[in-house]
Amino acid sequence: MLLTCNIQQCAMQLDEPVYCANTGNSMNRKLFLIILLLPLLLTLAAGLGYAVLSLPEQPQYLPELVIDNMHESGVSHPVTAVLLNFRGYDTLLEMVVLLLALLAVWSLDITASRNKTRHKSAPGLVLDTLTRLLTPVLILVTAYLLWVGAHAPGGAFQAGSVLAASGVLLLLAGWRISDKLTAFPLRIILIAGPSMFIIISVLTMLFEGHLLKYPVAQAGLFIVILETLATLSIGATLAALFIGVRPKESNKGRQHE
Repeated sequence: MLLTCNIQQCAMQLDEPVYCANTGNSMNRKLFLIILLLPLLLTLAAGLGYAVLSLPEQPQYLPELVIDNMHESGVSHPVTAVLLNFRGYDTLLEMVVLLLALLAVWSLDITASRNKTRHKSAPGLVLDTLTRLLTPVLILVTAYLLWVGAHAPGGAFQAGSVLAASGVLLLLAGWRISDKLTAFPLRIILIAGPSMFIIISVLTMLFEGHLLKYPVAQAGLFIVILETLATLSIGATLAALFIGVRPKESNKGRQHE
């Protein structure tokens, strides 16, 4: 998907008269980029298809193995135990992939030129009222999904998705984040979840000898910390993906350049 967006972005830039002298040269360069990137897309699709088709059959003993070790997980829900304890590295990699996707979108800067010409308008009465009513409710639902994940369906990704939905609703209603909050503070929130995963991974490797193998007595505490920071990071990442534009640098940083 990102490669496809890259092709589209390159094509949009090549169509602008600032970057190309004539239409013929632009078409040639556009065709060259498509020919160059199309084999990469086909290779990626073939590799993913082969990986899916070559997956082994699911062993029948895994559910019983999870149930037998639930007392060491720190939670009472088997899905949370698998995602945050027994196979916590899967969740770590998922968060890293999500962060890399955001960085890729920021590097493409697809909608920057569109946002420059977008006219700001006040939200209608219905949208404004709906936003004021739903945003607190969505934040409460986020907290509930985060907390209930220890013993029922829920967890960081569900809570982060609802948190991102509240952010998207605010953005659609015309709410904008201050430039002071979109520089350093936003980046701290984006990396908080993955960074805490990495820190705990290093600590468990040093003291327990295994990656993300928590001490049984502190397993629940570790999972709560990880899920809380992961919820914030996932929500901020998904909302930033909706915006699609890299945040502006602060004025102080520009003056020093």
